[in-house]
Amino acid sequence: METTYWTDLAAPLGRLLLTADPDGALTSLSVPGQKGGRVVQDGWRHDPGPFRAAGEQLAAYFAGELKDFRLPLSTHGTEFRERVWAALDSVPYGATTTYGEIAARIGAPRAAVRAVGGAIGANPLLIVRPCHRVIGADGSMTGYAGGLERKVWLLTLEGVLPGPD
Repeated sequence: METTYWTDLAAPLGRLLLTADPDGALTSLSVPGQKGGRVVQDGWRHDPGPFRAAGEQLAAYFAGELKDFRLPLSTHGTEFRERVWAALDSVPYGATTTYGEIAARIGAPRAAVRAVGGAIGANPLLIVRPCHRVIGADGSMTGYAGGLERKVWLLTLEGVLPGPD
């Protein structure tokens, strides 16, 4: 069985739980109370070493100084989920897209929008893989495993939504 490394980091959204594989590739990033988020398991190894770059990049992102994460990632999902997650990776900082646009990007039929939503909801790498940039077709803030208030906070940070006056 492969070792899972973990650490937690203080962030404006609460303590983030990060996991990595033995090669140091990030396998998950969860926020407190996240729907389907990971929790520390027996046998996992606490070691902040593999997460130095992730910690530095997250701090820069939260400070408004980083727009693109450059981290080794290792996630495993169905072929469909992997295509959806790759489409998420292409949504630029400060922009949004819709579930229907993601479906079109991966060549899925319009009827697959619900399945696309499920794959986005199963994204194991919140923030780094920007599922918060996916909104409803009518511009509404819909579904975010980390909570809608965090989605609004992230989109405000990225300048998509107006900040408080």
